[in-house]
Amino acid sequence: MIPYGRQSIDQDDIDAVTKVLRGDWLTTGPTVTAFEEALQELSGATRCVSATSGTAALHIAYAAAGVSAGDEVVTTPMTFVATASCALALGARITFVDVEEDTANIDPAAVAAVATEDTKVIAGVDYAGHPIEVDSLLEVSRRIGALLLEDAAHSIGSTYRGRPVGSLADLTTFSFFPTKNMTTAEGGAVATLDPALGQRAHEFHFIGLVRDRDRMRYPDEGPWHQEVHEWGLNYRLPDVLAALGLSQLRRLGEFKARRAEVFARYQEGLAGVEGVRLPTRREHVDPIWHLYPMRVLDGRRREVFDALRADGVGVQVNYIPVYWHPLFEDLGYRRGMCPNAERFYSEEISLPMHAELTDSQVDQVIDAVRRAVGA
Repeated sequence: MIPYGRQSIDQDDIDAVTKVLRGDWLTTGPTVTAFEEALQELSGATRCVSATSGTAALHIAYAAAGVSAGDEVVTTPMTFVATASCALALGARITFVDVEEDTANIDPAAVAAVATEDTKVIAGVDYAGHPIEVDSLLEVSRRIGALLLEDAAHSIGSTYRGRPVGSLADLTTFSFFPTKNMTTAEGGAVATLDPALGQRAHEFHFIGLVRDRDRMRYPDEGPWHQEVHEWGLNYRLPDVLAALGLSQLRRLGEFKARRAEVFARYQEGLAGVEGVRLPTRREHVDPIWHLYPMRVLDGRRREVFDALRADGVGVQVNYIPVYWHPLFEDLGYRRGMCPNAERFYSEEISLPMHAELTDSQVDQVIDAVRRAVGA
């Protein structure tokens, strides 16, 4: 079976991890700091806070934004559930809006139609690695006084109008799960240009601990003293995993280039095949392709999916519209809310996409798709 996604680990990655294992710090040490600083340099953010997962990063970002009971978060249904559920966990009211017909990214016009001064956060997702229309979304968020969160789980290393993802929105979250563009095994990060948001993110992921004596309520308690002023959780990424991430960051350009080659090979090999629709890329973005989301037309998605799996191609579907999950259904959300997203879901198949794919494997996938659709 050709895997839909997988990590790429080399000897340098292994050496980086074993070096930390032989050292004095397994967690909350200097490698975490080095990893966060490298993320800042790559993303153009002024503060990056690493975390135990992409889901944790979203939870941290919403907490840093001050999301609490009754606040509205406007987001996309075409994403992994955590983009919405992490806001829900803080008591937010989730409003789903439809996606652009071509990119499957959140539609700025749909956001503008529903967002009000009661909206706390607008959260978009860089689906498949293609950045959201940040400028249009920032225009809406600034008009109503909301923050823009860019869920960049798919897109570390992408650029939008020449600017790196991580330097665009008020808050940006990354995921370093093994199938993502780089990995820390499990991990994520929050990036921001706002020092206050960055500090709030840091403290939330560090159990809320305050160690700055100038901010303490009881600064004379003793040199051991630390305080918790606001609720937080232990979402700290350990040095062992940060070491892997730091090594992987050095290879991100290589990963991006190979994924671009795979994407181009699919585009060429599947061009003109009837019954499928290939993904698009807008001229002002330079994506790192996390997914290759092919659309199967005429109601044949399940048939083609099953045929590809039977032919040894490990395809996947990304994603079920979030409000279709029973969690949201039980809260009163109903199907039919976002027709573009639902149509996209009904047609989408993610073909294998990762840096370890060989040209021969890509060609095998292309041939399998042609057989499955009868081309």
